[in-house]
Amino acid sequence: MENHMPPPNRLARTWRHLTTGAGHGRRAFPQDALADIASAIKAGEQTHRSELRLIVEAALPLDLVWAGVGNRQRALALFAEHGVWDTEDNCGVLIYINLAERAVDIVADRAIGRKIDPATWQAVCTTMTAGFARGEFRVSTLAAIDKVNTLLRAQFPATGPRDNELPDSPLVL
Repeated sequence: MENHMPPPNRLARTWRHLTTGAGHGRRAFPQDALADIASAIKAGEQTHRSELRLIVEAALPLDLVWAGVGNRQRALALFAEHGVWDTEDNCGVLIYINLAERAVDIVADRAIGRKIDPATWQAVCTTMTAGFARGEFRVSTLAAIDKVNTLLRAQFPATGPRDNELPDSPLVL
């Protein structure tokens, strides 16, 4: 008889996503933290030509978990879905946080990808996840945004006033 049970790691992952709800997101990122993050994004965007978007997802939809969609795949999908790729100078950046996976991914548009290497983005992600492990969601996210703004300012300095192309407020799914 053939076993139709999914592999144990899929079951554990599914359980993690089932038991991580919106309350986890509100505790990790309360309204005052979200306001501080939005202010940091807005202030940083005044110093460079890039657009920064932060998306926090407590847990993936179960159909995506069951399909085996990974954190990077989800970040790329949200990058497209929320138009982070569609900025005037092709220099949008998405910071994607998945609380159930305890993972962070940064997706940078093509103009940025030509100037800032993946290892630099990975270091920012590692700093965030280390802070998250200590329960320092606000502090580590603000530190990461500061680092991202510094990187973007060095490569894409502001050249004067411009339109804000993406919302500064974090999106919590």
